[in-house]
Amino acid sequence: MLTIQKRIAGPVSFDEEVVLSFDTRQKCRLRTQTTAGEDVALFLPRGEVLRDGDLFEADDGRVVRVTARPEPLLQITCDGPVQLARIAYHLGNRHVSVQIGDGWLRIADDDVLRQMVEGLGANAVRLQAPFEPESGAYGGAHRHTEASVHGGIIHEYRAWANK
Repeated sequence: MLTIQKRIAGPVSFDEEVVLSFDTRQKCRLRTQTTAGEDVALFLPRGEVLRDGDLFEADDGRVVRVTARPEPLLQITCDGPVQLARIAYHLGNRHVSVQIGDGWLRIADDDVLRQMVEGLGANAVRLQAPFEPESGAYGGAHRHTEASVHGGIIHEYRAWANK
């Protein structure tokens, strides 16, 4: 089994490839297969999202490339940028992962969200494409040190005893 624990910088050629959906690319512990059918075990630090084109060095020295698998999406367009920003606001308010492009938004295909954005005056077209949503305020390359107080939690909750 091919074991992966180390991200490397590109560009370099690669020996193996894994094709993964967005949901799968959010996992830090994963068993999958290369496109050639070889079993792969992925062990990465928590909070890292794998992106299309990311490169990793396996324990045996081989370089493995991540490719984003096409998946069912909705591509949302509007008559103008203000309306598109309004749609993005409503999607973000529902904590929906959103990919932002030039004049469009993409989200995972969902009938309820399609009805919502169409009700707000947008066009939503179904398509198959790789999904690369924004990583958010606490995603991507942002890391918290042990000295961090906040830890990436937007809302702090406390259990109140004997209330």
